[in-house]
Amino acid sequence: MRYHVLAVDYDGTLATHGRVPSAVMDSLQRLRATGRHLVMVTGRELGDLFSVFDGADVFELIVAENGALLYRPATREVTALADAPPPEFAAALARTGVAPVSVGRVVVATREPHEGAVLETIRALGLELQVFFNKGAVMVLPSGVNKGTGLRQALRQLGLSPRNAVAVGDAENDHALLSLCECGVAVANALPALKERADLVARGGHGAGVVEVVEALVAGDLASVPTRTDRRIPLGAGEGGREVTLDPWGTSVLLAGTSGAGKSTVAKGLLERIAERGYQFCVVDPEGDYADVPDTVCVGDTRHWPANDEVLQVLGRSDQNAVVNLLGVKLEDRPKVFESLFAQLQEMRSRLGRPHWLLLDETHHVLPRDRDAALVAPQELGGLLLVTVHPDKVAPVLLGAVDAVLAIGTAPRETMAQFASGLRIQPPEVAAEALPAGETLVWWRRMGAVERVRTIPPRGEHRRHVRKYATGEIPAEDHFFFRGPGERLNLRVQNLTTFLQIAEGVDDETWVHHLRRGDYSRWFRAAIKDDELAAEAEAVERVGGSPRDTRDRIREAVEKRYTAPA
Repeated sequence: MRYHVLAVDYDGTLATHGRVPSAVMDSLQRLRATGRHLVMVTGRELGDLFSVFDGADVFELIVAENGALLYRPATREVTALADAPPPEFAAALARTGVAPVSVGRVVVATREPHEGAVLETIRALGLELQVFFNKGAVMVLPSGVNKGTGLRQALRQLGLSPRNAVAVGDAENDHALLSLCECGVAVANALPALKERADLVARGGHGAGVVEVVEALVAGDLASVPTRTDRRIPLGAGEGGREVTLDPWGTSVLLAGTSGAGKSTVAKGLLERIAERGYQFCVVDPEGDYADVPDTVCVGDTRHWPANDEVLQVLGRSDQNAVVNLLGVKLEDRPKVFESLFAQLQEMRSRLGRPHWLLLDETHHVLPRDRDAALVAPQELGGLLLVTVHPDKVAPVLLGAVDAVLAIGTAPRETMAQFASGLRIQPPEVAAEALPAGETLVWWRRMGAVERVRTIPPRGEHRRHVRKYATGEIPAEDHFFFRGPGERLNLRVQNLTTFLQIAEGVDDETWVHHLRRGDYSRWFRAAIKDDELAAEAEAVERVGGSPRDTRDRIREAVEKRYTAPA
């Protein structure tokens, strides 16, 4: 379910001439029965509202005074969301002949044509106040307060995101309300300027328009209303510079390609733009690649498993993103740890609609093909970003959810073929050529189309992820082994810290054996994916020297690039 909350204005939207028909109230009750939430957002003062409306209990929260006040009907608790203008402001208005003047807990209101006198009084007193208009009403509030800011506070209390909200309004002061929410609806009697900005204009006016929206939510979650352009996730530039985007809702993407092709760079760029548009994400990070993603909270490290409760606590705030670090989890335990977390994330999604995106790095490790049965469930599998070198080794239930395959690197045709093999389907016909850095072939599975896209890089610098290689456990196939001449030894190295420890302790003959074969630089380049470190090791291997000298020089090259364990 995409939409979990309906936020509605009162006058001119729910109400006609200040009253709400019983049919409209029945409709709101039907919506609540689906598990969705209701919030009223009104310019009225509470006392004024209650004098004409006795159905407040159908709403979980009421945002009153144009965003300045929050009321919880179940407990009758009132919370001011801003400081009231000083008392001398209303007194000054009265002295200038402005009437009527209404003073709420925060708002000070009058009627047109007194807006000129209101503005002049604000200037004369040197106050930081703003003026709102609402079909003849003139409302004065502290700067920065509006229906949108009030609704944001209400959603935060409910644990909900604006990206899962629908708003319905009719007047000038509803612009901020509709703009905040994922879908903004104007009733038929709304002002023309609001209709122009709305995602949907109801056929009915006033409460009939609200009933229309409720029926569409209950019947099909407003699926016929497309995501507006400024909310789509930019991927890059296609043919002729055309912008290529992803729908942020219900879309799943597989990002795959050869090792070192830049998958995490593309993924981080997508995460940046997902966050910019207000969508929440959670990254499952088996190898410590995403610890540097901005504006995230990292759970787990090399010393302890990330507890599900910790992850859910981070994601409990809709404005926080989580990175779940699995470096402290053994490779063989990662699928089980992930499956437990995934079940709880899916439950959270069904209840709150978020996290909107779930990135699974090294997907073939956290949910390999032989664990497919673990995800047999009716839950939606949209909003996935799967990153892997081996798409054919990923659980088919995840592959089946993929809408777009992004192939990068030197063998995009093979990548497409591996994905198709994992689902036992026919791959598209693509050229057998390597892609330059920054380009991807996109296979839109549902449409059967393939196009070449120049991807948008992340703004943040893509740098070496030191924790992963210094203290984590890299994949088993990338481990280094000190074997020595005749393979007398079998000393496994799973990260750079272990490499330095074992290098210091092995006999000189073993050390020199691997040095002369170029094994150190080869491992740094292929497994650690650090060309600079590999080049420096190559220089040591080429020039040579005593066992002590070459050990010291390679150790120094490693230590100056990588942080030692905390």
